[in-house]
Amino acid sequence: MRKLLLSTAIILGSLTVNAATPLIQSSMNQSVTIQDEFTEVSADAVPAAVKSTVEKSFPGTKLEKAYVNEKKEYKLEISKGETKYTIFTDAAGNIIKK
Repeated sequence: MRKLLLSTAIILGSLTVNAATPLIQSSMNQSVTIQDEFTEVSADAVPAAVKSTVEKSFPGTKLEKAYVNEKKEYKLEISKGETKYTIFTDAAGNIIKK
């Protein structure tokens, strides 16, 4: 009788182990890349408000290259000595953090 009870418990236990399905966790990573198309413009095409912001905020720097996108946001590459910086401004000269 003992063996019958023990074997029944083992069989039922093994059936429940096989019946349990493992949880599969699928993770989905989404990556969004936003790239604004900037076109290079001459330093003369940069508005005076943008130039004055650069002069006030970054004294002693030189404007190397300037780019503009369709939203009239400016990407400016400036340098001071050997160090180069890239800053973004709008047409009014407000610095944009990107």
